[in-house]
Amino acid sequence: MVVVRLGAERAARMVTVLVPGAQAAVALWLAWRSLDWPLIHDAPILHYIAWRIADGAVPYRDLFDMNFPGTYLVHLAVVTLLGTGDVAWRAVDLGVTALTAGLVAALAAPWGRVAALGGASFFAAYHLAAGAWNAGQRDFLLGPCLLGAALGVARWAEGGGLRPVFGGGIVLGAGLTIKPHAIVFLVALVAFIAVRGRVTVVPALPPMAALAVGAALAPIVVVVWLAAVGALGAWREIVFGYLVPLYSRVARPSDWLYFRWDAWIAVSVALGVTCARLTWTGRWTARHALAALGLAYGAAHFLLQRKGWEYHAYPLAAFAAVLLFAELAPALRRRPLRAAPLAASLVAVVWLLGVKGVEAGDSGWIALKERRVSALAADLAARVKPGDEVQVLDTTDGGVHALLRQRLREPSRFLYDFHFYHHVGAPMIERLRAELVRDLGARAPALIVLWEPGWPAGGYERIDGFPALRTLLETRYARAHDGDAYRIYAKRHDP
Repeated sequence: MVVVRLGAERAARMVTVLVPGAQAAVALWLAWRSLDWPLIHDAPILHYIAWRIADGAVPYRDLFDMNFPGTYLVHLAVVTLLGTGDVAWRAVDLGVTALTAGLVAALAAPWGRVAALGGASFFAAYHLAAGAWNAGQRDFLLGPCLLGAALGVARWAEGGGLRPVFGGGIVLGAGLTIKPHAIVFLVALVAFIAVRGRVTVVPALPPMAALAVGAALAPIVVVVWLAAVGALGAWREIVFGYLVPLYSRVARPSDWLYFRWDAWIAVSVALGVTCARLTWTGRWTARHALAALGLAYGAAHFLLQRKGWEYHAYPLAAFAAVLLFAELAPALRRRPLRAAPLAASLVAVVWLLGVKGVEAGDSGWIALKERRVSALAADLAARVKPGDEVQVLDTTDGGVHALLRQRLREPSRFLYDFHFYHHVGAPMIERLRAELVRDLGARAPALIVLWEPGWPAGGYERIDGFPALRTLLETRYARAHDGDAYRIYAKRHDP
C-alpha cells in the first residue's frame, strides 16, 4: 500500500511538471511557426484607416467604419512608428500576446508556479493556434485591459490600497475605447468591490470611485480628440443611427460552429472540475471570484455580439487561462487518483491546441487571400495614374489591403459595401446608398473594384438589389478586367 501511494505521489509530481511544461512548449512552438504570418484580413483595413487619418482624413466623417476610436489610435501608433509591413504587425501581436500571458500569470501567481505557467502558456497557445487572421483583433487587444483591471481590484482586496484599483480603472478605460462592451465588466467590478466591502467591513466607496474615475480618463481623452478633429458628430450618427439599431442586429448564428470548438470542450471540463473543487474545499479567494466574474463576462461578450466570430471569445479565453491550472497541483498533491479527470482534460487541451495550431498554420485560404491581394495591387498599379482614386466594393477579402499597398484613396468614405445590403428600405441604409452614388458621380474614380464574395451573403449579383449603383456601373464604366474573385470597372471616356 505504501509503495502504491509513493508511486502515485511520484506520478503526481511528474504530471505537475509535464502538463504545464508541455503547454509552454506548444506555445513556444506555435510562436515560432507564427513568425511568417502575414498582415491579413481585418488588420490591413484598420491600417488603411490609420494611414488615411495620418494623411489628414477625419475618422467617421471621411471614413465610414463602426470600430471605436481607440482601435484607430492603436493602428495609428503602429503605422506611424513601425510602418505597415508584416514584420511590424507580428512584433505587435507577439508583444501583446506576451503582455496578456504575463497578466494571466500575475493573477494566478498566488496559487503557485503550475497555475501561473500553465495559465500563461495556455493563453499564448490559444491565440497562436487561431491563425494569422486573428492577429491583433480588437477583442484580443481588450484582453490585457480586462486582466489588468481584475488584477488591480484583486490587489485592493488583498490590502493594496487605492493605487492598484485606480490603475486598473485606467487600463479598463483604455479597453472601453476599443470595445465598449467592457462596461459590463466595469459594472461587475464595481459590484464586487461593494460586496467585498460589506463582507469585510471595509469602506467600499473610495475604491469604487477610484475605479470609475480611472475608467473615465481614456474615454474622455478620446472624445476630446474626436471633437477637436471634427469627428464627433459623424461618430455619434454612425453609433446611434447605424451601429446600434441596424448592424448590431446582423447575426449569423447558423455559422457559430464554423471553427474548431474541440479545445473548448476540454477547457470546459477542466474549469468545471476546478470550480467544483474550489467550492468543495472552500478555497475560493478574491482572485478566484474575479476570474469567475471574468468568465461570466467573457461568455456574455461572445454571445451578445451575435456574430460568432472566433476572436469574440478572447475575453473568455483570458479568464479561462487564469483558472485553468489553478487546482492541478493541489488536486494531485492531496488525492492523486481523484485528480485524474482534471489532469486528463488539461492534457487534452494541450494536444487539441497543438492540432488546431497546425491546421491554422497550414490554412489555404490565407495564402489564397494573399495571392488575390497581390494580384489586385498589381492590376491597380498597371491601370492608375498619379492622383487617381479607386473605389472598392468589398468587405474583408483584400480590396482595401490592395489600396493600402498602392497608397490609393477612395472617392467616398465607404470602405465596405455590406452596409448597402442589409435592412434595405431603412432610412439610414437608403441615405448611405444615396451618398455612395452621389460621391461616385461627383468624384468619379478611375476604377471601381467589385469583389465576388459578399457578406453576410451574395456574390456579383448583389448589385442587382442596388439599382442606382448597377445603373452607374453600366452607363459610366466598362468592365476592364476579371481577376480571381474580383472585377475591375474602368471609367468610360466617351462623351
